[in-house]
Amino acid sequence: MSTKLQGVRGMNDLLPEEAERWEAFEEIVRDWLRSYGYRPIRTPIVEYTKLFSRGVGEHTDIVEKEMYSFEDRLNGEHLTLRPEGTASCVRSVIEHNLIFQNPQRLYYSGPMFRHERPQKGRYRQFHQVGVEALGFAGPDVDAEHIVMCRRLWDDLGLDDVELQLNSLGDAAERATHRTELIAYLEKYQDQLDEDGKRRLYANPLRVLDTKNPALQEIVEAAPKLIEYLGEASLKHFEAVQALLREAAVPYRINPRMVRGLDYYNRTVFEWTTTRLGAQATFCAGGRYDGLIEQLGGKPAPACGFAMGMERVMLLWQEGLDAGPLVSPDVYVVHQGEQAAPFAFRSAELLRSAGFAVVFHCGGGSFKSQMKKADGSGAAYAVIVGDDEAAAGQVALKPLRGEGEQQAVTPEALVELLADRLYGE
Repeated sequence: MSTKLQGVRGMNDLLPEEAERWEAFEEIVRDWLRSYGYRPIRTPIVEYTKLFSRGVGEHTDIVEKEMYSFEDRLNGEHLTLRPEGTASCVRSVIEHNLIFQNPQRLYYSGPMFRHERPQKGRYRQFHQVGVEALGFAGPDVDAEHIVMCRRLWDDLGLDDVELQLNSLGDAAERATHRTELIAYLEKYQDQLDEDGKRRLYANPLRVLDTKNPALQEIVEAAPKLIEYLGEASLKHFEAVQALLREAAVPYRINPRMVRGLDYYNRTVFEWTTTRLGAQATFCAGGRYDGLIEQLGGKPAPACGFAMGMERVMLLWQEGLDAGPLVSPDVYVVHQGEQAAPFAFRSAELLRSAGFAVVFHCGGGSFKSQMKKADGSGAAYAVIVGDDEAAAGQVALKPLRGEGEQQAVTPEALVELLADRLYGE
């Protein structure tokens, strides 16, 4: 007996009922993005490894520990399954000269891959919706991204969410703070955990983002980057806050928030919740003005964010009723040699008129077929036996609510269903 095969740990199937919910969510998201003027872009799942080591940062957890990287057996190229979407989007924009003449508002969605310990809302294959505004320097785009997130949470009916905000300043400001931060942390080097010691000189800002309870007192007293911001950075940050107040979006400034990707500067933000356990952040982003140049393009400002679809789905589905979101309009039941081809033609006629129709396959008694019709969630059953086929008619039976079964021709059925399903 052969071994039963299973999916890879942390890479999950979406079965029909859940997949229908995902499609409903994706439709809401597409409408929301279109309402803000964002256009879709699709990039490959596999990229050259150097894109992420250069773009995301060599000393980030993603590059050091989490990427699925491999060597192409045919040509020896080093490739990686994308762990996030911004670097791929920026690479494509540079390669195809998309911001040569005009700034771009873009979005993408799809699977990303990181080798992490699977837990609630966090998997090795996960999905993101990402939004990128390239070529915009002002604080208005930063605020737009945050406000549009708030609108989506309202559209989805999400509550218990909090916006955390910070500014990472510009490169020179971060360099000054970095020097002071290293000097401060060196005094506590013996108390740092393994990650802290590893990051101390390579990426000391990430030490501030530690979740280790034993280091919280040290981190709280560390020099805060926001205290090193110059006039331009402070003005930008204050303008973002003013626009958020104008839009009545509440927020909390978190001076320890640094984000896990090296490309950020100035505004950074996270949307968090208490309903996902340890994985409190479900959407995050900020400004990354240096990334386009870093990846070989002409210098240009940029800002963006991404949400984890699994995490947002968990929050959204808590407010949804159980059961399928998508049901057919009609379930066609049939029995008999003459009935089958007549019922088949009737089903196609209904589909041509725009109705969603399930045609029963596999035989069975009328009783068993009607049970399946009722379980499908269809509003009506169309019943065809040999007698109905000989008379050129079908029987229409309501499955939800009251109403009598009646015999009609397939052509009359189209008008009758249109009136009952869509009439005033």
